[in-house]
Formats: sequence, structure tokens, C-alpha cells
Amino acid sequence: MTGTRPLIGMIVPPADGAVPPEPPILYPDLAFCARGLALPRLTPDGYDTVIGQTAQLALELKAEGATAVSLMGTSLSFYRGPTGNAQVLKAMAHATGLPVTTMTDSVLAAFRALNVTRLAVATAYTDAVNDALRAYLSNSGFDILALDALHLTEVADIHAVRDADLIALGTRAVQAAPEAEALFISCGGLRTLSVIVPLEDQLGLPVISSATAGAWGAAKLVGHNGRAAGYGQLFTL
Repeated sequence: MTGTRPLIGMIVPPADGAVPPEPPILYPDLAFCARGLALPRLTPDGYDTVIGQTAQLALELKAEGATAVSLMGTSLSFYRGPTGNAQVLKAMAHATGLPVTTMTDSVLAAFRALNVTRLAVATAYTDAVNDALRAYLSNSGFDILALDALHLTEVADIHAVRDADLIALGTRAVQAAPEAEALFISCGGLRTLSVIVPLEDQLGLPVISSATAGAWGAAKLVGHNGRAAGYGQLFTL
């Protein structure tokens, strides 16, 4: 606890271990701390070099006072499939005894809360990571009707993507999938908070992003209702 606010621990890809910008904006009534994995590249080989650190970093976050822990990296938690995600969750929970989640679990919970299964998908990833995402979502009961991607591998390049680029990317994905029930923007490093409502207004669909769903799922770990006015359909439930 920080004062009267529950403290949520977050394991993040960048080496600097900074708290992502979205959670404090969405939930000023909660507190956050973070540890960084120093992910070298958004590739399967890059993920393999850091995924084994999650339990230790979760333990460090507990020592700082965190009462729940989330792995805030979508591809880090889906690239080895549901079994790999379950292994990460088990390791973090065993190390800490705390409620834990991953960004992938938070995203799937958001889809279910919005009652959507047919998705248009926009990602930051290269083909190998996109293939892993397709397989994970298919195994979890969701259909990717179209996917458009930026084909990025460097964390700095992902953070530099502009709002206009995200709006164009999401629009292309939905245009290629007229039967989609929602747009999913995958990659927690994409700064999506400011484009969710404009895209929902333009497309007439709910928009779920890794960054925002990750914050929503983490908040729910500590009993928060997840609502945050003005940030899209997910935050009204």
C-alpha cells in the first residue's frame, strides 16, 4: 500500500523499469511500481533471453510493497502459447503468493467483458510474432479476420509511433474486416490511450489495446472496478 492506495507491481520490457504512462492516468486512485526486463528486441529470441527473470522481478516488486503483480508485455506472454503464459503466471504466483496476471490474460478478459470474438487486429510486430498471436487467439476461441502490422522490433521505435500512424493502422485493419466486432491493437509499448476514443467514434466498434487492457486487468487484481470515464467502451463496464 502507498498511503491508502493499493500498490500494483508491473514487470515491463524496457530496461529503465519505468511505470507505463497509461495506468496512472487511468487510475489516479491506485499506485504503481515497476521493474524492467531489458528486452533487447521484440523477437522470439529476444523474449527467450528475459522471460526467465519474471519470478525474481515479481519478488522484488513484492518487497517494494506491491500487493499484486502484472507482466505488462503482450507478446512476452503469448509467444510461447497458452502453456508458456501459464508457466509465467505459476512462477510469479509461486514466488510471491500474490494475485498475478499477464497482459495477454488482461486482453482476453477485456474481449470477454465486451462479448466480442471476431477481431480486426493491428500490431507492432513482425511476421513471426504475429503468427504466435494468431495461434494464441485461435486457441483461446477468438477469430482474427484481418491483421495489419508495423513490423517493428526495437522498443524505442515502438514508443515513437505517432497517433496518426496508429489511427491509420487500425483503420486499415477494420476496413479489411467488415464483420469484425472489435479492433485490437497489440503491443503494450504502443501509446494508444489518446487514440482509443477517436477510433471508436470513427469505426463504430470497441477498441481494445494491450496498453489500456493491461492497465484495466492490473487494476482488477486489487479489487478496482476498472472504470475510467472518457477512455473508451472497456472502461464503462
